[in-house]
Amino acid sequence: MTFASRVGGGAGSECQIRSTSETVLETEDLTKDFAGFIAVRSVNLRVRRGAIHAVIGPNGAGKTTCFNLLSKFLNPTRGRIVFDGRDITALTPAEVARLGLVRSFQISAVFPHLTVLENVRVALQRRRGGSFDFWRSKRVLRAFDERANALLADVGLLPYANIPAGQLPYGRKRALEIATTIALDPQMLLLDEPTSGMAREDIERISTLIKALAVDRTVLMVEHNISVIANLCDRITVLSRGEILAEGDYQTVSADPAVREAYLGTGHD
Repeated sequence: MTFASRVGGGAGSECQIRSTSETVLETEDLTKDFAGFIAVRSVNLRVRRGAIHAVIGPNGAGKTTCFNLLSKFLNPTRGRIVFDGRDITALTPAEVARLGLVRSFQISAVFPHLTVLENVRVALQRRRGGSFDFWRSKRVLRAFDERANALLADVGLLPYANIPAGQLPYGRKRALEIATTIALDPQMLLLDEPTSGMAREDIERISTLIKALAVDRTVLMVEHNISVIANLCDRITVLSRGEILAEGDYQTVSADPAVREAYLGTGHD
């Protein structure tokens, strides 16, 4: 049994590395120690500008901890993080976001009592930097509606624009969170399991959206759906027990005996 057959196919997909070799995000000896438990150990990650780069691995491999370090929701025990040529190791999450490195979360984070449209509009207002927008008239705020509706159409949520976000099923809340993340117009997106909990048609829509976003942005994502990874990615980094186990395109990592062993518990086909 091969790694490809274990995780649902995708072996026929070809992942093409984009033409630029410029690095937009890199880590050096990135390590996180929780009172003796090392969740991330000496990770040296390089993400090319304009790439769709996936971080995968078995449960407990350190993927989400790594994302929390990159987005500065955790501080590393040691190591360095550089984004777009700037050392961001000591910055706060808000400072990193203002630089254009924005993340979504594994657990959907929306304003449940606001409508779907209002959730996206809040993100658009935040990008504009108008801290007093909430005191403005509805007429002024509606200036954001055209762009908000366009984003909702991109993620398949336009029919739900006027219902409270809390009433959306889980998969559509995930789609809404992606829309609000895009509304911030980031240079680089960190997507934590963007297709988790979605139906097949929603997965296809979001996959198409991610591919379109990567035309002028960089995407780094944690994802368990390997078929999605196989069809989207330029490069894959495999983590196991907090360390980089393998790296390369889909064909390279899926053929790696160490990767198959990490997922299957055996090095044999």
